[in-house]
Amino acid sequence: MILTMLAVFLIHVLLGLPLFLSLLVTALTGFLFVDPSMIMRMMPQQFFGGIDAFSLMAIPLFILAGNLMNASGLTERLMGFARLIVGHLRGGMGHVNVVSSVFFAGVNGSAVADTSALGSLLVPAMEKEGYSRAFAAGLTAGSSLIGPIIPPSIFMILYASLTNTSVGDLFLAGVVPGIILGLAFMGMNAWYAWRHRLPKSGRLPSVKEVGSAFMAATPALVAPFIIVAGIVLGFVTPTESGALTALYVALCGVVLGGLRLRHCWQAIRDTARLTSAIFLIMAASSTISWLLSYAQVPTQFVELLSPYVDNAIIILLLLSAITFVTGMFMEEVSALMLLTPIFAPVAMMAGIDPVHLGVIITLNITIALITPPLGACVFVAAAVSKLEIVSLFKTIWPFVLLAVFVLVLLIVFPTLTLWLPNALG
Repeated sequence: MILTMLAVFLIHVLLGLPLFLSLLVTALTGFLFVDPSMIMRMMPQQFFGGIDAFSLMAIPLFILAGNLMNASGLTERLMGFARLIVGHLRGGMGHVNVVSSVFFAGVNGSAVADTSALGSLLVPAMEKEGYSRAFAAGLTAGSSLIGPIIPPSIFMILYASLTNTSVGDLFLAGVVPGIILGLAFMGMNAWYAWRHRLPKSGRLPSVKEVGSAFMAATPALVAPFIIVAGIVLGFVTPTESGALTALYVALCGVVLGGLRLRHCWQAIRDTARLTSAIFLIMAASSTISWLLSYAQVPTQFVELLSPYVDNAIIILLLLSAITFVTGMFMEEVSALMLLTPIFAPVAMMAGIDPVHLGVIITLNITIALITPPLGACVFVAAAVSKLEIVSLFKTIWPFVLLAVFVLVLLIVFPTLTLWLPNALG
């Protein structure tokens, strides 16, 4: 049954059918194997049930906050602050790229949005500084992986809804891994700048200049603290936090004079378009997830990996390998929705903390955004940098390997993900 469903899914994707329809046809095929009489009753129920969760309302609200941030000019203020604190270093624009991704990640939570918003500005600037266009686009796509790791994170919200894990703990657990990932990409950029002897791009800023840039960026820098503090301290739910953040960003945009009514309308339209795509995929994926659970596939998977449950590191490495390969050929939201219900029982048997598992799965799914042949961030980076997609796929592998190295580091040292939620929980 599983092989047939996989073949049906791949055939329809290759034929160009929209992804959610490909998933629904795959689910229909599975129901024909299990019990055709359940099609009319269970498929609609699971389709709508998959998105019938209050916590999922946080997703469009965080996306809206990010879109409003771009429209209001707050993103440019963050980039200006990043340029001032690291732009004077050798390979400064590359460091600005990574640091801007860290700042931007604190509001949006989407790697694709990060690549699109920052790439159109930073890739040309990096090229002027002496970078090759391919490396500049690759670094933009690679550093965008920080977006879903540092809170807020769309993937973490989805994982929490599937496993009943605390969103606040997941958000806290992503802070240190996100910073480690950012430092890793800054290290790669520093090595590139040294190897190609890129010049230093400016003088060391004065304390007054740094203070002025910090004050200009403060309205944007406050947003991540509103999100994390509100959820962790129990003042607001993730959904309420998303609404509060969107309102705060909109008010900042109006007060600072960068946000107009037409910008708000465009931000709402972009949010609705992206949210609709995500929710349709989630709904279709939920149908398949329920079917696999009904067919006891997770139980069979647990039995298959039961000889290794005494070693949490081996289990996580095996799950990561499966997720990595799956993510190369499947859209990230659907991969997360399908794999999490199967992986969670295995991790529980191995004694793996569900928060740690959430960070590992999130990073795995995120890495898929830059892996050929379906890495969405690579396609966006190729578009904004006007590069052939095949050319960029050839140069993206060092960034993939660096992200995988960070992933293995987090698997071997789970304290890196758990000490912050444990300390503040």
